[in-house]
Amino acid sequence: MGVLADKRVLVTGVLTDDSLAFAAARLAIEEGAEVVLSGFGRGLSITRRTARKLPGAPDVLELDVTDPEQLAAAAATLSQRWGRLDGLLHAIGYAPPSCLGSGMFSAEWDDVSIALHVNAYSLKALVGAFRPLLERAGADGGASVVALDFDATVAWSQYDWMGVAKAALESLSRYLAKELGPRGIRVNLVAAGPIRSVAAKSIPGFSSFEGTWDDRAPLGWDVHDATPVGKACVALLSDWLPMTTGEMLHVDGGVHAVGG
Repeated sequence: MGVLADKRVLVTGVLTDDSLAFAAARLAIEEGAEVVLSGFGRGLSITRRTARKLPGAPDVLELDVTDPEQLAAAAATLSQRWGRLDGLLHAIGYAPPSCLGSGMFSAEWDDVSIALHVNAYSLKALVGAFRPLLERAGADGGASVVALDFDATVAWSQYDWMGVAKAALESLSRYLAKELGPRGIRVNLVAAGPIRSVAAKSIPGFSSFEGTWDDRAPLGWDVHDATPVGKACVALLSDWLPMTTGEMLHVDGGVHAVGG
């Protein structure tokens, strides 16, 4: 029996099979979870095709985390289907091109606000929409919210406003952990090393991250293998870390721990 047996988990952010969210969804299913994916807009059809590559071909909900109506509709659908939500994976990130690779003075507020909304506020919006379902699971053994992150405790070359948005995500996760803990809901982050994915291709100078990890990761790092990140997500979604919340778990080969 897998560590997620009988768990019901919503996984956002699956676009193609090279994504971190795909690895997490695959492993969650293999560990016994019933999984539903979400997608939106032009990517929805891609997510549906990708879902067929997963065991059992999970259903895909239409869900734009910046659209309150879609959030409410998705929550209503899962309420009717499951009545509870044991796990939620936030694997959503986007910033307009002006926010990446051009320094901090190129992007105007209109673009910056999009980056903050999609990368940080969306976690609050997502958890808020599904909070009643999470609370039902929280009252009966616990619920877990996990969000994917790229460690924003330092400034990264080219990352610019995306880094600021990720820092906001990190702060928000702690506040949510504080507020939702009494309801039996844990909130944690997985700070992943760089993985070659569709999302990574949108970051100017992504190869510089690869060079950093090649030089500094004590355990080594494979930019083509999202499995270690997926395993960490599964561990946090499971009951094996019942007293862990407000944490940022690094899955980066140890780069965060060394100075050079």
